[in-house]
Amino acid sequence: MRFHYVCSDCGKTFYTDEIMYQCPDCAKENDGSHFPKGNLIVELEDEILRAAGKKDHVTPDDFYPYPSEDPDVYPVGITPLMKPRRIQKKLSLPNLSFKLDSQLVSGSFKDRASYEVALQAKAHGIRKIALASTGNAGAAMSAVGAAMDLDIILFVPASAPINKLMQSVLYGAHVVPVKGTYDDAFALSIEYTKLFGGINRNTAYNPMTIEGKKSISIELFEQMGRKAPDAVYVPVGDGCIIGGVAKGFSDLKKAGLIDKLPRLIACQSEKSDAISRAINNDDTRAIEATTRADSISVDLPANGRMAARSVKETEGWAVTVSDEAILDSQIELTSLAGVLAEPAAACAYASLLKDRDYLVSVLGEDADVVVLLTGTGFKDMKAFDGRVKLPEPIENSVEEVKKLKF
Repeated sequence: MRFHYVCSDCGKTFYTDEIMYQCPDCAKENDGSHFPKGNLIVELEDEILRAAGKKDHVTPDDFYPYPSEDPDVYPVGITPLMKPRRIQKKLSLPNLSFKLDSQLVSGSFKDRASYEVALQAKAHGIRKIALASTGNAGAAMSAVGAAMDLDIILFVPASAPINKLMQSVLYGAHVVPVKGTYDDAFALSIEYTKLFGGINRNTAYNPMTIEGKKSISIELFEQMGRKAPDAVYVPVGDGCIIGGVAKGFSDLKKAGLIDKLPRLIACQSEKSDAISRAINNDDTRAIEATTRADSISVDLPANGRMAARSVKETEGWAVTVSDEAILDSQIELTSLAGVLAEPAAACAYASLLKDRDYLVSVLGEDADVVVLLTGTGFKDMKAFDGRVKLPEPIENSVEEVKKLKF
């Protein structure tokens, strides 16, 4: 085996070839009122990290628990690292970059986690994968499943954006809309796995989701000239993305490839701020999330405890912004950078806009800053309803053209 499991709460170590989800002891304490305990950390064996540390160029496969034998069947990365010159100038941040994970095959960051869970399934000879999603994770898992001949069962809130649900239907997944929240769909998907078997892909519940998401940190390390950025702005809902980013840079440090961890900034809507509360006030209670940014709308973050700890360990911080600021930042990204991001992704940019002066006070204007843009806006065009409209048509005549004022 290339790895073993460690409980993120009690520290117990598990050496096993079997699929594990949570620490059996700590998970018994979960009652749905506070962030869940017992999430497992996947620790690569020392020889794997040493081997990666000796390479002149590393890829995510060097750090995956389940490396890919056929990466071209569903390419994950390397996504572009964009230099948004107009925004750099506006904010006086000359070393600002955008990581465009909207360019992944299914249109979102969630391809990373889904791909590693698919590799886990293949390694164990399992074809069935169940999960819950507000849209992106389900679309990603469905796309990967189509490419890798896997059977995907997807539980979704019935209120999820139709574009995202249609993606999963078109990829051939068994889509089960639920009259309830994401957390309700999450619980039902776990019950499905208990009843019918297969692998459960649920975010953080399956520790391989974090292992897949850490691949973005490996890419950033190489794209930035084999170094870590000074700060990374991450949209946060359940805490799995920021947990994955932290894990990737931690593995790079253990391999001896970097000597510092970037500061991680957790970016949330004011209407879904559970992890921000945990970071700022050690408050791990469930909340009622109502943000328009559906991909980060979470009442009870599945990876909340690990996410809050990761931010604190990197001397990072949390930023919350209004839904109006998120939607405004969507439009600014399109007009100043040519990037159409979904609301959850735009939350990271909105947070940078709010946080710019504090960031500079801590790290200076020349800091290497990365904003993760995690999903494409084409998945949720209804977000622009009432904010942008098409112009009225003109008559088919040259005289009408002469009247134009631009």
